[in-house]
Amino acid sequence: MALLFFGKDPNTNGDNCPTVWVDETSADLVMQGWKADGTTEAECLTAGHIPDSEAVIRIPARMVPLIRKACDEAEQRSAVQ
Repeated sequence: MALLFFGKDPNTNGDNCPTVWVDETSADLVMQGWKADGTTEAECLTAGHIPDSEAVIRIPARMVPLIRKACDEAEQRSAVQ
């Protein structure tokens, strides 16, 4: 698996911060984010169970431009497959 790096949260020091990639093979988005707090997770649970293989994460809104670029790339890659 190869990941195409799109960027880290621009308002952090570059260590241990939210990050976005696109999987070059599957075109899936891969994101690192802050673990959601208990209140946020509880509200998310109102929509359904969160399996052990999944997590609720928080990505800062200031990363929208990076995520948009990653989404465009993922969309282009998935159209080729």
